[in-house]
Amino acid sequence: MARSKLLPDNFTLTLIAVVATASLLPCSGTAAVAFGWITNIAIALLFFLHGAKLSREAIIAGAGHWRLHLLVFSCTFILFPLLGLALKPLLSPVVGKELYMGMLYLCALPATVQSAIAFTSLARGNIPAAICSAAASSLFGIFLTPLLVALLLNVHGEGGSTVDAIVKISVQLLLPFIAGQIARRWIGTWVAANKNWLRYVDQGSILLVVYTAFSEAVIEGLWHQVPLPKLLGLVLACCVLLALALTIVHLLGKWLGFNMEDRITILFCGSKKSLATGVPMAQVLFAGGSIGLLILPLMLFHQIQLMVCAVLAQRFSERTETEEVGAAERR
Repeated sequence: MARSKLLPDNFTLTLIAVVATASLLPCSGTAAVAFGWITNIAIALLFFLHGAKLSREAIIAGAGHWRLHLLVFSCTFILFPLLGLALKPLLSPVVGKELYMGMLYLCALPATVQSAIAFTSLARGNIPAAICSAAASSLFGIFLTPLLVALLLNVHGEGGSTVDAIVKISVQLLLPFIAGQIARRWIGTWVAANKNWLRYVDQGSILLVVYTAFSEAVIEGLWHQVPLPKLLGLVLACCVLLALALTIVHLLGKWLGFNMEDRITILFCGSKKSLATGVPMAQVLFAGGSIGLLILPLMLFHQIQLMVCAVLAQRFSERTETEEVGAAERR
């Protein structure tokens, strides 16, 4: 029996099941530590395989794609803050002052690294450019986010852990990637020959990130910190912000003449915000105060962006070469 086109694809159904599982059975304690290690290993394997797959020429080309990187940084650190400020008349009455401050904090954060690259890979975008752009966004965000928070929220941090953040990013992402580049001469042919089933590493890493992140959000009291009406209003606010960001980023990539692969990279790197960076930064920037409500918008936005971008990435991955040629001819 043919599958109905109205049904979501298997990956989307699996993603929904993972979110439901995390809501009902969030990992905590020893299990959370174990899942954290498993997730880190999966992410390291993902970057190792990316390093083994990509030629040095492709990486150099990705790093030199300055127009793409400039657009991604502008969307992350300029477009989002402007959207947060412009939406104040709509968001503030719906979610209240404290949660709106959390929305502004969300807008000041850098892009995600792991999931942005995984989604770009799944969607068959420009992976070298995604790696360079997402990693650079995270590094620059260490310096730019505190400045934006000071401007938007009039809050100043009490010190930071810049070196620790840089070391963590380097160990988790750059070292496996470099190791993959070194191993390419021995395993590059094998990786290319097995690329069809190796894509499950991308999907698996996304599912692990979703489960561990959503579990942490649930354990932190995601469903109890605010009344249901405000929580629903916050979900709506996050959806509106994400929809506007995705639409504007997509249109900018199209209007500026980027090809399909570059537009996919711009979409997934320029419309996402990092929970992994945002929570530790909040503990530094808002030291001495309660950060629960301030990071709740980030928790929700993070889950929504993962689910929406997973669906978009799956749709992009199903495009055919004929569709790509047709899109190129219409430009």
